[in-house]
Order: sequence, then structure tokens, then C-alpha cells
Amino acid sequence: MKFSQPSLFIIFSILSIFGCKSKETIKDSWTKSEILFEDSGIENWENKWMLDGLKAKVVNSNKGMELLAGPEQGENAHHTVLWTKPSFEGNICIEYDYTRTDTASNFVNILYFHATGKGDNDFPKDISLWNDKRKVPSMSTYFNNMNTYHISYAAFGGKEDSLENDYIRLRRYHPKMDGLTGTDVPEDYFNTGLFKPNVTYHIQVFKFDDTIEMHIQNKMDTSDLLICKWDASIFPLYNAGRIGLRHMYTRSARYKDFKVWRLL
Repeated sequence: MKFSQPSLFIIFSILSIFGCKSKETIKDSWTKSEILFEDSGIENWENKWMLDGLKAKVVNSNKGMELLAGPEQGENAHHTVLWTKPSFEGNICIEYDYTRTDTASNFVNILYFHATGKGDNDFPKDISLWNDKRKVPSMSTYFNNMNTYHISYAAFGGKEDSLENDYIRLRRYHPKMDGLTGTDVPEDYFNTGLFKPNVTYHIQVFKFDDTIEMHIQNKMDTSDLLICKWDASIFPLYNAGRIGLRHMYTRSARYKDFKVWRLL
């Protein structure tokens, strides 16, 4: 998505106004009314998160919380997901600073939100009750057994050297689907040029009923901006569940000032 210089000035002015303070208007009908979750990323991650994947590491420092998947490409045990301990209901905004610390040119990062189990005896809605089934975080365990929204970003195809062919994609899982078939929410965003290694981006994901938006802003270059918009009304609504940060094997990134807001 390209913007003219006057349009960029207007957009950046608006973004600077609705930063991170409560009671601020995001757009005419959206207001960040209450903070539900907050983690600077500096203190011990185990206080607020739970981890899928025995080969992954989480490292806290003054720079934030770094999530590192396992190093072995092709081994499902080397994927990882970091989940919030609390669940969240209703309309929310997820906000954080994101910095890639890998130089990979394939595989993906994923943001899960409003994630629950499919609700049977083996996979109850509370996913913390079946953490042991995700010690090896194979992708199919999630899309076959969870109800959740999924945004792929800093994402590349499975082929090597696909650094210029990144994409951002929204999915809405449903265990009754045939794997990932039919889970895409139009539209996809390709060749964004975002998420360069060691560059920090401020990300805001707004989920308001069936409307989902992802705002991505390079913190050092205000011209480096993308707003992705989706209408998920083609699927039944998901309105409660946990938030998860998924890294496929070999991928790593640092998260800082992670917040979840209630939207009105």
C-alpha cells in the first residue's frame, strides 16, 4: 500500500495521537478503554507466559523478551509458541514492539489471538489443560484442534532465498476444515518490504467484531508504514481466548512493551 506525502503526514499525525494511553480514540468507533495485560519484556517471562516446544528458548534483557525457536530446520520439535497465561474476551487491541533477530529467508512468524481448543475431551477449550500435547508444536496440532485467528507476518515461502517475497496473511482456523484449506481471510499482502532484521517495528492489531486490522510502523522511518485490513464476517465470530506468538524452526525475534487493550 502506497501513500502520497500529504496522506502520510495525516496518517502519522493520527498515529502519534493514539499511541498507548487509555481513553484514546483509534478511529470514530474504537477506543482503547482499559489495559488488560502488560509486559515490558524485561522481567521473567514465566510470570505471564507459557511455552510450547522443548527446543525453544526465551531470554529476557533490558532490550525486551527474545523468543528463539530451535535451530534445526525440518524438525517439528524445533517450532515454538509462547502463550499468554490469561485469556481475553471481546474486542481487543494487541500492541508491541517487534524486532527480528534472525536473518532467515524462509518460514514464518504467527500471531494467534482468541485461541481456544475445539472443545472435546482430548482438546478442551482451555488450552492450558493440554499443554503436554504441544511439547512438539507441529502445525497440524494447532489448525486441527484449535479455534483461533492467525496472522502470518515476517513470513516467507518454504524456498530458500525468498527474502523479497514476504507476505502477511490472516487465517481463521476451524477444526472441521480440511487442514488449512478454506481458512484464508481475503486479502493477502505481498512484498511488503517490512520486518528487516534488527529493525524495530511498532505493531498494533485491532480486533473489533469481524473487523481485523494490523498497523505496522518502522520506529526509525515514518515512511515505512503498512495498514492491513480484513473483513472476517465470512466466518463465524471468535470472541475469546489466549494470545500466542509462534515461531517456526530457525526463527527468532524480540518483543517489548507487549500490551492488550479492551476496545470500545
